[in-house]
Amino acid sequence: MNTPDQDMQAARRPVFYTVAEAARLLRVNRATLYRAIREDAFPAVRVRSRYVVPAVAVDQLAAQAAERGGCVDVAAIAAERRTAREVARVTGGHR
Repeated sequence: MNTPDQDMQAARRPVFYTVAEAARLLRVNRATLYRAIREDAFPAVRVRSRYVVPAVAVDQLAAQAAERGGCVDVAAIAAERRTAREVARVTGGHR
């Protein structure tokens, strides 16, 4: 059960981060994050020419790193996702 303070923090928390905000949280250069997004190696939503990063994606990456006790390779996760999409496309959705 959340405390009132935790509920207030959750209510103020954004659903999406700008690329600059996400880069700052991840402690990477903004250009690095843009490059990863364009290469489909980092989760983002594109609205016209602007990208936003789901806050839950940043949280999940941090949680995975903490659970595994090691490095989470976002590019490897993206490659697995692309492979799964390609398999689904080729097999008509059947694995």
